[in-house]
Amino acid sequence: MRGLLYIIAILMLTACSASGTRVKRSLDEAGALMHTDPTAAMERLNRLDLTEFDDSADMARWALLYSEALVANRLTAPTDTIVDIAVRYYGRDGGEEYRHACALKAMLKSSGSADPLATALYLEKEKEFMLYRERVRRGWIVAGAVALLLLAGGVIVWQRERLRLHEARHAALLAEASGLREDLDRNHAESSAMRDKLASLLAGRFDTIDELCQTYYESQGTRTERKAVAEKVKAQIEALKSDEGLFGDMERCVNDGIDGLLDTLRAEWPAIRPEDYRLMVYLAARLSNRTIALLIGESMEVTYKRKSRLKARISALDVSDRERFLAIF
Repeated sequence: MRGLLYIIAILMLTACSASGTRVKRSLDEAGALMHTDPTAAMERLNRLDLTEFDDSADMARWALLYSEALVANRLTAPTDTIVDIAVRYYGRDGGEEYRHACALKAMLKSSGSADPLATALYLEKEKEFMLYRERVRRGWIVAGAVALLLLAGGVIVWQRERLRLHEARHAALLAEASGLREDLDRNHAESSAMRDKLASLLAGRFDTIDELCQTYYESQGTRTERKAVAEKVKAQIEALKSDEGLFGDMERCVNDGIDGLLDTLRAEWPAIRPEDYRLMVYLAARLSNRTIALLIGESMEVTYKRKSRLKARISALDVSDRERFLAIF
């Protein structure tokens, strides 16, 4: 279908070009005869059908030559319609053709004689010009309507494309929101599981609290109260430091609660030192700096320095989960 439209458009352009070439050739011939045989020039101009003209420049040139032929054949024009075609067209630039057309208009009014045949032919050409002008007007209307239709079609296509992009963006936002909701639900479930495991882990340490309370009760009122409690707390901390079973439980609980981060750390950094790994476990368990200092047997200042050096070493790693590792600091 599109190919057929192209063929029709090409044929129309070819026909218009051929018609325009024929008109220009006839005008050139009439212009050449104007000074040697004005009667033949007039006959040639009368043979042209104005309704077939496609160019306003050709129409203005014909009107100028026709008016010149009337003057050369000493004929008068019943109206100024034809010479005014040339006056209006060439008046836009005020050149030589415009001055020539104005001079011909003055001569048509002041000289020449009326001839019935010439008058009839003139009126016939006047009618052809009116038909030409009506065809041009309809052409402009059709062209305007086509332009409006194309504009409306373009606006419709543009709006449809905007709606499509809006719908695609809306769908993407919905998918992103759904993904975020799933991530939140998963994180909530993981946090709940981690809390449950920590609670289970700490449940076995309630005996420590009971023992400390018993020690305080037994030592209450004596001068050894603070010393006994301190010694008991110190003993419990030392037990926690040396209890590898408790550390293993903490390690598994933390690893499960943060989506296997500790397993990933061992896989991507197999050369990590044991003391650095233990520090990472305590950090991932969200223990306070004071608690970590007690568990690793260092001062607060040393604990801060060890954390800083460990963070720097992880920052220098070229591994895919580096940001996840840094997030626990």
